Amino acid sequence: MSAYLPVDTQRNRSESDARIGRVTLVGAGPGDPDLLTLKAVRVLQDADVILFDDLVSEGVLDLARREAKRMLVGKRGYRPSCKQDDINAMMVRLAKAGRHVVRLKSGDPMIFGRAGEEIKELREAGIPVDVVPGITASCALAAAATVSLTHRDHAQAVTYVTGHARNGKLPETLDVRALAAERTTLIVYMGGRTSGLLAQKMIDEGADAARPCIIARSLSRPDEEVWHGTLGELASASAFEIVAGEGPILVGIGDVFSEARSLQSAMLNAPSMVATG
Repeated sequence: MSAYLPVDTQRNRSESDARIGRVTLVGAGPGDPDLLTLKAVRVLQDADVILFDDLVSEGVLDLARREAKRMLVGKRGYRPSCKQDDINAMMVRLAKAGRHVVRLKSGDPMIFGRAGEEIKELREAGIPVDVVPGITASCALAAAATVSLTHRDHAQAVTYVTGHARNGKLPETLDVRALAAERTTLIVYMGGRTSGLLAQKMIDEGADAARPCIIARSLSRPDEEVWHGTLGELASASAFEIVAGEGPILVGIGDVFSEARSLQSAMLNAPSMVATG
């Protein structure tokens, strides 16, 4: 580890401090441990207990204090998962026992991470809570595609939406007409199964079927996969059908991704470079 990241190996705390538990919500980023913030690493090295999501990578967990107890509290769509109420109760119980609890979430805790529910529960129980932000998946998508989500020639707004309601379906409260508007970059979190339906609804509201789209799985991880296509192609299938695999999926829709598609085509059509001696 870097000399800039001191490890609290001695655990020198006063007796009064040890009686006061606390919770820190930490953003684990999209997967690559090198994308963690310095503060996130320091907090992980000070944790007594780490409650981590199913999408947090092993590389991120490797940066935590070895003595910390690690507990998987994964929440995955369409699969058996820990109930949110149980996670809340666990954090409160551990903190009241004097532990420093780190709630480690993929991406950024405040972007579709149910942080609001957890913070409310902890405050009502009188538990001190802090938040360490992380790199959200949309930023990793922009980096992977080398595309500015706010390119001034293509977009004046960026909209984040969830494709997954409590019942596992596309949220009925989405304003699809607004999402279909031009010059907006749309990022769909947790929309693997519902992205096709959303795309069709957007086309029905006037969006151009040729509008560029991008689907990414396992952003910033060794098995990262990126697909470039159109809104019409997405409407004919779900993101899960387009990119196979177990990693988290993110969908991007908007004219900014035409730059990424053009770059991909240029790279595919470029003549091979042959080294000569």
